[in-house]
Amino acid sequence: MTIRIVVVDDHSIVREGLRLFLGLDPELEIVGEAANGAEAVEQTRTLQPDVVLMDLLMPVMDGIAATTAIRREFPEIEVLALTSVLERGSVVQAIRAGAIGYLLKDTQAHELRKAIKAAAAHQVQLSPQAASYLTREIRTSDAEPQETLTERETEVLCLLAQGKSNKEIARSLHLVEDTVKTHVYHILAKLGVQSRTQAALSAIHMGLVGTDQGKAEQTKKF
Repeated sequence: MTIRIVVVDDHSIVREGLRLFLGLDPELEIVGEAANGAEAVEQTRTLQPDVVLMDLLMPVMDGIAATTAIRREFPEIEVLALTSVLERGSVVQAIRAGAIGYLLKDTQAHELRKAIKAAAAHQVQLSPQAASYLTREIRTSDAEPQETLTERETEVLCLLAQGKSNKEIARSLHLVEDTVKTHVYHILAKLGVQSRTQAALSAIHMGLVGTDQGKAEQTKKF
């Protein structure tokens, strides 16, 4: 099945470059483009893509605000930040907004294609630098569940934090994929977070997986 993508960047030359090299992969299809965050929200609403490739610094509405809006309205659509900005504040804000991953614009083309496919499978994708920033930013208040997780939800969270997709979690726990999706939905609600990435970081802080293990799984494709 083709992965449908909306590319968001305020520079037309960047959008054109992404269209050219992503178009070389038959599994990827760019179905829309946006030059700012407001357009990104409208394109997402209209086109219902699988992944939104999101720049952060844009006019009208920035990528953080757009990510927040998209994830609030369309929780099944993943947002992958692609930016030239590597600052701790930007990384943390993007992940808090609900981005499943954070990549830099110097990411190699083949790595970006792999990251988009992983995001479409709901797998956490972070550059090594971003993962380091996020690990240092974990706080107790972000990790304590608002409600107690069930034993099964804890098992799902552990595998999620190891970078497993819903399909891989379902296979490991002998469940159907729709059941895993339901568990993930409940986990995010109980943890009070917006994305799988935040849930994975919470799992690290709660001691369900080790910091090194979580970071390795989140960055192993790079």
